[in-house]
Amino acid sequence: MCEKCLKEEYPNRDRMCLDSGAYMANLKSCCLCQSNQVSVLNKIASEDSGIEVIMYEHVCGTCQHVISIHNYKFWIEGDYQEYEMDCALCGIAEDSISILPDDPRKASFDFF
Repeated sequence: MCEKCLKEEYPNRDRMCLDSGAYMANLKSCCLCQSNQVSVLNKIASEDSGIEVIMYEHVCGTCQHVISIHNYKFWIEGDYQEYEMDCALCGIAEDSISILPDDPRKASFDFF
């Protein structure tokens, strides 16, 4: 991870968990060549005990300088799809979405 290339390290992205792409608004430029191009290298997708894990490197599209390592996880827990993202460029985020048509957690707040 290269903090010199970033505006902010690990910005809070709330519920925005991405398994691909890059948060370009957080990129200053490559500290080595000043390019604003980002590529993905060494993408690895695996599954272990029902947890899907995707890892890849955000690199400068011009000089291949490693800007950040992106980690993404997805799994099912009970009636919910769980997501996590951890990346110095894209940020940190967690999300949980019901697999049911109506999310029981949201329904409980309708009566307040």
